[in-house]
Amino acid sequence: MEEKRRHIVAIINPVSGTGNKDKLPRLIDTVVDHEINDVSIIMSEYAGHAREIAAQAASDGADVVVAIGGDGTVNEVGSALCGTQTAMAIVPSGSGNGLARHLRISMNASRALQVLNNGVVGRFDYCTVNDRPYFCTCGMGFDATVSHKFANEGTRGFITYIKTALSEYLKYKPEEYTIDIDGETMQEKAFVIACCNAAQYGNNAYIAPRATMQDGLLDVTVMHPFNIVQSPLVGARLFLRQLGHDHHVSIYRGKRVVIERKQEGILHIDGDPVIMPARLVIENVAAGISILVPPSLPDDV
Repeated sequence: MEEKRRHIVAIINPVSGTGNKDKLPRLIDTVVDHEINDVSIIMSEYAGHAREIAAQAASDGADVVVAIGGDGTVNEVGSALCGTQTAMAIVPSGSGNGLARHLRISMNASRALQVLNNGVVGRFDYCTVNDRPYFCTCGMGFDATVSHKFANEGTRGFITYIKTALSEYLKYKPEEYTIDIDGETMQEKAFVIACCNAAQYGNNAYIAPRATMQDGLLDVTVMHPFNIVQSPLVGARLFLRQLGHDHHVSIYRGKRVVIERKQEGILHIDGDPVIMPARLVIENVAAGISILVPPSLPDDV
């Protein structure tokens, strides 16, 4: 009996990251095994379009929808696929690519596309903030401010992000928060609060070094204020996956987190800045989305 061919919809965000996407359709045609896969390629045209395409693909019974772009594109596609039988695949081409890095998906487009031929479908957690889905991190404080400024820069990429962060650090003032984690309440003055499903922001900056996407829990990283002399060590630990060892950082775990601040403000959701209310309800949705991942994915992801 002939094996059923998979129906794959590949969505390319032509403006994500810094690279040119013109060669991607031909690369897809070259790399993907057409003996087992039927692939349709669609270019997204505006913010929110990838979500619309993915929702329609799931409704039409597609087996896999491929998000080809950055974390914002992944968020749009994943948001449409939560709770469906359609799996998401990722070909990273953004600035940070946090979720792809966490799932050990190659930053090389050709190798990432190979997952469509030999990958396996796993069930992974996602999270919501005020009912809005996210897959990697959401956060407030300094990182959200940098995300907002970075989104308005004329150029993208890691160097631009670092320059923006250094500029904002010198004028940022930490805020007061009330944090409730599964019924336990605390008051915190924080430089950053990150509610993490995955371990990193992107670019191998590990804000929650022990976070996994299959434990049904959020990792809540609270970064307390520190001075400019201490900042190089904190930054080094962020990239060395040792942030949990820094005395300026507390990391908690829970399924439901309620954070209250004095007023509405900027929140980043998978790297994209948005204005959100003063009260935020963040929840983990266990095993809520199917993702196509490399066959050798470690158990601790």
